Parts: sequence; structure tokens; C-alpha cells
Amino acid sequence: MRVRPAVALLTTLALGTGAAVATAPAAGAATGHRSLAAVLTSDGNKFDKNAGDFDITTQAVLTVLGAKPGSAVSVLTKGRQPVTAFVPTDRAFKALVFDLTGTWFYKERKAFAAVATLGVDTIETVLLYHVVVGQTLTAAKVLASDGATVATAQGGSVTVDVLDPSRGVVRLQDADPDDVDPATIPRLLNVNKGNKQVAHGIDYVLRPVDL
Repeated sequence: MRVRPAVALLTTLALGTGAAVATAPAAGAATGHRSLAAVLTSDGNKFDKNAGDFDITTQAVLTVLGAKPGSAVSVLTKGRQPVTAFVPTDRAFKALVFDLTGTWFYKERKAFAAVATLGVDTIETVLLYHVVVGQTLTAAKVLASDGATVATAQGGSVTVDVLDPSRGVVRLQDADPDDVDPATIPRLLNVNKGNKQVAHGIDYVLRPVDL
């Protein structure tokens, strides 16, 4: 689907909320207050040739907060607030852009420029679909939640499908039934572990509507 039809679908988003994974406080729960925003920007926030990190996501977050300081995305800067984020790699965003435009951008800067054409509100919606507020879901908790529905900050939900518990591979079933569902990347699990905000890298971008 081309960018303009995709924008039309995303900006008319109207998804229902889902039931969150039940997670009671446990002994030894994460108490650190380092925010995910601090983690994402810790490498200097520069586009590079490493498609396996989170430069495009980082720039997307900064773009939304620059335009809308009061956005719900700002929860990623509040380290005392429990948050779980499923964060797409740069390669994941390149794949999304390719699907929307038919063009594969090798340079991260150009891929982000294509993402930016969707508009701040749409980028905000997509980012919030990757965020679970109020829960610190470590990889162990996610792996123990096969079949559970997780409510996202965007107002929709994703379903947990554990594929390989030994490696930590979990598929996240999103609102687009016709495309490949993202999966967690074993080497990128438990980013910022020990803190109230934790992240897991995923190999595709979660889609809050059927594209």
C-alpha cells in the first residue's frame, strides 16, 4: 500500500482496548529509575550503519516530543513510571517503509525521512502501540504469558504467542492480520533490566490497523 492510503488508515484509527497481562508485584521487583528515553539516547542518537539498533525509533520519539511535549510518548522519559516497550530495530522500520512505498532505503536518515512523511500524529500513534504502561514485563514474564492479550498505550492491544521459550522468541500478533507479525530478538531482550522501564527489541513494526 502506498503512503497516502496508509496515512488515511492510520489517522482514522479506532481500535478497542484489550485486557492487560495480570502481573502482581513480586519480591525483588525492578526498582531502578533509569528511563527508556535515557537508554535510547545514550549512544549519542546518531544514524549509523547498524540496522540492528534503535536510531529510527529514537528519532521518532524525539520528533513527537519536540512537536507535542505533552504527548503520552513522554512516559518514556519518566523512569519512575513502570513501562514495557517493544522497540523496532532500524531494519524493522526500513521494512515498513518498503512495504508502504516499494522503496528500500539503505540509509537510516532516508528511511526516517520517509517515516516522517506520515506526520507527527501518525508516528505518535504507532509508537504508543508499542508501549505498555503500568507494567514492567521482563522477558520471563512475557514468556510466561502465552496467549495473553496486552493493552497498549495507544488504546489497542497485541497478543502474546510464545514460539521458542528456550531462546526467548515471542511473536506479537497485531491488528494487521495479513502481514508478518513482529517477533522478539533474543539478543535484544530485557534492555534496561533492573529498572521500572524495560524494552525488548522486535524485528518488524507493530501495525495498529490492517494495512
